[in-house]
Amino acid sequence: MRHLTHRLPAVLLLLGLGVLLACGGADSGSPSPANADSGDATPAPAGETAVKQTQPKVISQGERVELAAHATAGRTTVFDFTSEYCGPCRQISPYLDKLHESRDDLAVVKVDINRPGQRGIDWGSPVARQFGLQSIPHMKVYSPEGALIAEGQPAWEMVVGWINEVLQAERAQSGSM
Repeated sequence: MRHLTHRLPAVLLLLGLGVLLACGGADSGSPSPANADSGDATPAPAGETAVKQTQPKVISQGERVELAAHATAGRTTVFDFTSEYCGPCRQISPYLDKLHESRDDLAVVKVDINRPGQRGIDWGSPVARQFGLQSIPHMKVYSPEGALIAEGQPAWEMVVGWINEVLQAERAQSGSM
């Protein structure tokens, strides 16, 4: 994996393009965003921030979800809407895991849009309809106070920037040893 880190910006740019082509909903009966619920994420109670999971939490399995119940108080929370049937989602996943592990001020929560037993990207799932998803991975970034600070492409760019920072710090650390 180390050989990929120097090419990460190009890889992530290609992933972004791949998202539009491979996991877009245009040809998959995508839901209309007209009925989308904003899913405001007020952070969980402060007592829940004491221990950080080493791996991102995976929630939903296609069902409606209240993001507020899964936001991490005192940390920026990245919600990654994903499916195991989405190639770009699988490609970005290890980088999101690394981001979650490396930054104490961030938490990544993966929202699986597929209902159990559903093969292919489940555009008709309750959670996909709730958030009006038309392509994945789709990200929402909430502040430590629970305010939405970025969604979609701006959130993607923010998260990619954080991933690049983590990888650059990792390279600098390994180069100094």
